[in-house]
Amino acid sequence: MTSGKDTMGEQPIFTCKAHVFHIDPKTKRSWMPASSTAVSVSFFYDSSRSLYRIISVEGQKAVINSTVTPNMTFTKTSQKFGQWSDVRANTVYGLGFSSEAELQKFIDKFNEVKEATRSAISKVTANGGSAVTPVTSANASPITARAANATPDQSDNLLEPPGSAVLPATTNVKAEEDIPHPRSHSISTLQTNESPSHQIKTEKTTYSNAPTNPIDMQLKYENDRLKLALAQSSANAKKWEIELATLKSNNARLTSALQESTANVDEWKRQLASLKEENMRMKAKYQADLENSKGFFLGGGDIADELRQEIQSLRLRLEQLEAELDAKNNEFKQLSAFQKAPDVQSLQKENQELQATAKLAQSELDIALSAHESQRQVLLTLNQQLASRVHELATIHDEITTALQT
Repeated sequence: MTSGKDTMGEQPIFTCKAHVFHIDPKTKRSWMPASSTAVSVSFFYDSSRSLYRIISVEGQKAVINSTVTPNMTFTKTSQKFGQWSDVRANTVYGLGFSSEAELQKFIDKFNEVKEATRSAISKVTANGGSAVTPVTSANASPITARAANATPDQSDNLLEPPGSAVLPATTNVKAEEDIPHPRSHSISTLQTNESPSHQIKTEKTTYSNAPTNPIDMQLKYENDRLKLALAQSSANAKKWEIELATLKSNNARLTSALQESTANVDEWKRQLASLKEENMRMKAKYQADLENSKGFFLGGGDIADELRQEIQSLRLRLEQLEAELDAKNNEFKQLSAFQKAPDVQSLQKENQELQATAKLAQSELDIALSAHESQRQVLLTLNQQLASRVHELATIHDEITTALQT
């Protein structure tokens, strides 16, 4: 590991090697490898804004770009693995180290930087300034703006290291040394096929060869920033391509919908013309019928009188039929009342006879049940006596057999 300080702009102050992991954005319960091998993870300090950032770049891809805030907490979940949550980036970062000592150095530096950030914010607050940590351009998005309002309890959920389970806090140091940790195996599989000892030697050689000259570190930082900007521009280009394809598809759908609407308008115009013609025909027919009816009533007075007389006679006939119907109804009611009385008396008599028969059958059933119960008791007594006699005979038989054998 290397460290250095400079007073010109944002400078690297600490560098280490580690495997980088991101939380799975879908499940929020598993890790996704963000780097194919161990990459450099550096702390940068911006003296003009009193801002600390953790940056890691692999090739042209920025795998870590996290602004350190006083509310952040780096949690050690195993011997060689730790994690922290960045609500501004709306993700959880995980780091896997080659040894526990390397992890402890990173934890110490993380806590040191966090305390320095807290002190800087306290000074700004004491001077009457705003204590809000600025959001970097890499993190400025609607998602991170909403995530910045989340509470720490919602983003600090601890996850198991990839390929291993979280070790209990009460496990002693000796037990951890005796049991091979699965995290070391997962790191070795992510690197090369060389032996673990050779990989550790290679990483130590890489750490010792890291640039210590401030100019070289500044150039490396600028290179990392250019790589980060290139990665962001590539991501933006992909987003723009996706938006362009979406706009093209929307345009095609709108064009087809417009053509369909034009065809529907033409069809509606034809239907409207046919309805207008039908309306005109119906209107002409109605007017002709109305004129004919006027001529009929005005010119045929005798016919109208005949119709009135016929209507009057039909009304009288209807009244006579209604009177006859009422008379028939009354006669039917009287006949029904006359026939109903004998029927009710016969039904009542039959009901009484049935009730008497039912009572007689119930009494006979009770007598039969009592007789059956008494017979059952007699049979049970006989069975018990027979069983006792059989037992006595079996005892006598056993005694005779014993006597014959002796």
